[in-house]
Amino acid sequence: MPFFTLAGRLLQMRSTTVAPAVVDNATPPDLLACLHPTDDGHPMNTSLFSALVAAGLAAPIATVLAAETPPPQGVVNLTASASIEVTKDLLTVSFTTTREGQDATAVQSQLKQALDAALAEAKKVAKPGLLDVQTGNFALYPRYAPKGGINGWQGSAELIVEGRDMQAIGQLTGRITTLTIGRVAYGLSRSLREKTEADASAQAIASYRAKAADYAKQFGYAGYTLREVNVSSDQPVGFVNAPMMRSRAMSASAEEALPVEAGKGVVTVTVNGSVQMK
Repeated sequence: MPFFTLAGRLLQMRSTTVAPAVVDNATPPDLLACLHPTDDGHPMNTSLFSALVAAGLAAPIATVLAAETPPPQGVVNLTASASIEVTKDLLTVSFTTTREGQDATAVQSQLKQALDAALAEAKKVAKPGLLDVQTGNFALYPRYAPKGGINGWQGSAELIVEGRDMQAIGQLTGRITTLTIGRVAYGLSRSLREKTEADASAQAIASYRAKAADYAKQFGYAGYTLREVNVSSDQPVGFVNAPMMRSRAMSASAEEALPVEAGKGVVTVTVNGSVQMK
């Protein structure tokens, strides 16, 4: 039985007395329980009946309405961005070392001694926010022979120094002798990044609004309203490759400080979305 025919019959039966003879063999078995009349001739499960009809009618009606809804008019997609150049104020230096030997315990002990010595030296000049110190990766793993089997052990340890006091960090690199420099990175501190992003966001949003108003005017509209807007930001992080820094540290004297020059970075905020001209 076609859907609309069945729905029409259900609606008719809902408002009138239902006789058993009305339900024929084409009626789905699940409906028989809903339509079985009581002593006064009305369907027993009226709530289930109503839900069944509503669910059945909702999908076709929604499809028809969607097909008849015209596409939006006077909608334009826009993108605007703003960039601010700022001097990087955060320096991160990663110190590393490796050890190897036949005995795992001995290798681990050597790594621990090297890390403890470097950590003790770094803690002497540590200052929250200006020069923060933390241990990094500490790993110990077997070394395998070409024909199989373990023939030794290798391990590595890491110490990370980060902060805004770049001169102090640079001087510290010359005093740490048990570890070598693995990586140097420059970036923005949280406070500077948030402030720069806020300034760039204000510029990007102002540019987006001006562009939307200008487009609306050129298309002959009086103004516009926002439909949807996305705001995103990005900032590059500069770093020096590990091999170059490691070779430099191994050839440096104990009191030679690492030269530091942070350079500048660019924070970019992009606004994109669509507006309804009106």
